[in-house]
Amino acid sequence: MSTTSPSAGQQLRIPATYMRGGTSKGVFFRLSDLPEFAQKPGPDRDALLLRIIGSPDPYGKHTDGMGGATSSTSKVVILSPSQKPGHDVDYLFGQVSIDSPVIDWSGNCGNLTAAVGAFAISQGMVGSDRLKDSRCTVQIWQANIQKTIVAHVPMHEGRVVELGDFELDGVTFPAAEVQIEFLDPAADEEGEGGGGALFPTGNLVDTLRVPALGLEIPATFINAGIPTIFVNAADIGCSGTELQPDINGSAERLAFFETLRAHGAVQMGLIQDIAEAASRQHTPKIAFVAPPAGYTASSGKPVAANDIDLLVRALSMGKLHHAMMGTAAVAIGAAAAIPGTLVNLAAGGGVRQSVRFGHPSGTLRVGAEAQQQGKDWTITKAIMSRSARVLMEGMVRSPWPL
Repeated sequence: MSTTSPSAGQQLRIPATYMRGGTSKGVFFRLSDLPEFAQKPGPDRDALLLRIIGSPDPYGKHTDGMGGATSSTSKVVILSPSQKPGHDVDYLFGQVSIDSPVIDWSGNCGNLTAAVGAFAISQGMVGSDRLKDSRCTVQIWQANIQKTIVAHVPMHEGRVVELGDFELDGVTFPAAEVQIEFLDPAADEEGEGGGGALFPTGNLVDTLRVPALGLEIPATFINAGIPTIFVNAADIGCSGTELQPDINGSAERLAFFETLRAHGAVQMGLIQDIAEAASRQHTPKIAFVAPPAGYTASSGKPVAANDIDLLVRALSMGKLHHAMMGTAAVAIGAAAAIPGTLVNLAAGGGVRQSVRFGHPSGTLRVGAEAQQQGKDWTITKAIMSRSARVLMEGMVRSPWPL
């Protein structure tokens, strides 16, 4: 598109698609459709995308932008035909802060991954000869974390099927099921797996030390899907059945979890000092687990203890998530598959290839394949189902220069 500045009082017009993927939604762009100054990473790109979302917003509403004023709905995606051999599309994800001028590019969004395949197909990034079957397999290169993801997108007569009867807790209406495979989710950039990559400290369980709180509690630090810190609900005064108002309504509780997250990030080697956590809000995630118990989900749906293997609650961008982040679900599945982690123990221990866990909006099943070589563990694949739908497509407008 033209990079000519708009005339006085006018706005930039940029082709964009607003999509839901899983329990998240965000603004999707083709890299080539962005203004030339925003086709490369840097402060100008971030400034433009922040303005499109409507951040930073001290009112926390995103009234003057496309954001939804929650961590699940304040996201941007940039896609392009893949430069990686054997892949269809390069997928770059940005988690946009609501109240600060920050876009965190350090991790992936597993929920929006479900929409990437459909977008790639609709934008001609997948060969037409592969669109004839009932499912199209889209090879995705996740550029933030340098990993491969495979999306199995339902098709009919060469077009993406969006509507169906697949129900996902946390999403009001049913849609078509999209199966997502996260291949070797703990590999590093060179594709090397191993226990060191999966468990940054080399331990299944560590002691999370928080001197400011006088706290020392067990924790599992894992890097699968997204770097995640798991602690036991009972060790932090929680039950595991909490809903958003129970946590998000207390500034003191939110500050407590952020302190845990910052100290865990240091122990995981992601940051050098806890002060750095403020500019790295997307990763790592902090989550707490508990054995199964019955509760009423935020929708009013009852969840019975015998319908789940464990309880998990996770925070994203400083708030308790309304359901479960897709990448955190990968971490849950990976940790549950390895005997001895806190997630595995909360689920009853032993060897397992899948778990169904309870989250604030209901339940979710996730599978993972684990292998042990000596003392080291690897995860070869994690699998879960999501759905996706185009909400709107056309032109997004933004003031520029700001």
